[in-house]
Amino acid sequence: MASEGGHHGPQTSGEYIAHHLQNLQVCKSETGDWVWNECAGNPMAINVDSMFWSLFLGLVFVLLFRGAAKKASAGKPGKLQAFVELVVDFIDSSVKDTFHGKSTLIAPLALTVFMWVFLMNLMDLVPVDWIPMASQAIGVPYMKVVPTTDVNITFGMSIAVFILVLFYSIRNKGFGGFVAELTLHPIAPPLKGVGLLAAPFIIAFNFILESVALLAKPLSLSLRLFGNMFAGELIFILIALLGVWQLPLHFGWAVFHVLIVTLQAFIFMMLTVVYLALASESH
Repeated sequence: MASEGGHHGPQTSGEYIAHHLQNLQVCKSETGDWVWNECAGNPMAINVDSMFWSLFLGLVFVLLFRGAAKKASAGKPGKLQAFVELVVDFIDSSVKDTFHGKSTLIAPLALTVFMWVFLMNLMDLVPVDWIPMASQAIGVPYMKVVPTTDVNITFGMSIAVFILVLFYSIRNKGFGGFVAELTLHPIAPPLKGVGLLAAPFIIAFNFILESVALLAKPLSLSLRLFGNMFAGELIFILIALLGVWQLPLHFGWAVFHVLIVTLQAFIFMMLTVVYLALASESH
């Protein structure tokens, strides 16, 4: 994926890989000053490149679809309009098949999630040396361009989905119904007789079990996307180390990776809709 592979002066292969996997970071030092790229072990460090590219690609999505909507024509649609209509119809049919409640948020949310994650994943097809080398030329030492290879980005998105799940659960079932869902399932506690003595233990067991299942949703949602995209980026970097011999491997992996890029965006979107559909069920 790199025009010059791993030949970057005195860099070893390990240094080359470490450089390409390093985020551009800023954080506060112990003295209270803001410092760049001296944030090892600092949980409050900000990955500036991940933030920049995720926001930039979100803006690209908004402007692209807004432009297509403004230029939409019923007579002779252009290629961009045809593409946008295809994506919108696909997302709309997927949502209707999965979400059976009433909400004006779910379909636009699904479209936003799919396109935003897709565009972030698509950056993995940019040759691994192009943007980092360009940024080094202007004095920026590190530049990771695939936001979904940063677990902070994927986890931030999954937390937003998790908050929506809690909101829809409480709105549709009531706070009492939400608590009952966590405490009275999957084992129904006895309501009379001697079994009442075991009811508190059963309720506690249900709460632990259901809480773990609830918290596993954002965790699995974020780690699935992060793991797949990080592995794909790492393979591109390893292929780049081969120099000119990388070309056939690079082409084959890039073609296959197009499927992964699209599939991971679709999976993230569908799981979001499924989780919200489960949260909206009132039984």
